[in-house]
Amino acid sequence: MLFTPTEVSGAYILESSKIPDERGFFALAWSRSEFLRQGLNADLVQCNISFNHRKGTLRGMHYQIAPHSEAKLVRCTRGSIYDVAVDIRPDSPTFGRHCGVVLDASHHRALYVPEGCAHGYLTLEEGCEVFYQMTASYAPEHARGLRWNDPSFGVRWPGEVAVINERDRTWPDFGRVSG
Repeated sequence: MLFTPTEVSGAYILESSKIPDERGFFALAWSRSEFLRQGLNADLVQCNISFNHRKGTLRGMHYQIAPHSEAKLVRCTRGSIYDVAVDIRPDSPTFGRHCGVVLDASHHRALYVPEGCAHGYLTLEEGCEVFYQMTASYAPEHARGLRWNDPSFGVRWPGEVAVINERDRTWPDFGRVSG
């Protein structure tokens, strides 16, 4: 596995080395020992699938606070998305920065989002499926979010937001978040 650092401290783009043959290919998608070697949280406890009907669907920007902070490993298993992590850790050297990467079903890349970062994505085509692996179980009382277009972070989404639910549309700007 290849771990490429991003603009956000502790966030990585993961690429699997494919072993091709006449049937197609085989690739390592996750390895506890590889994650530990990189110094990443390898205690994955929950997996989720998100399906999105329409191009331009935005989900985010989500995170959980302690003691249920979570790292996420995000893959697009059908279609393509623009995946974003925003560093909201006050003690981080990359506090306030974000990274964005296109994830799609054909390249099999993933984004590792460390604890303390907000996460969201925009679908780039119809019928997108996203597979998440997390290091903490969902805890609604610890779930938080930031507005997807908060000017504090300057995320440039590569398309129009056509579908967004009420909760995600009305999260507060970062400067107004508490706890």
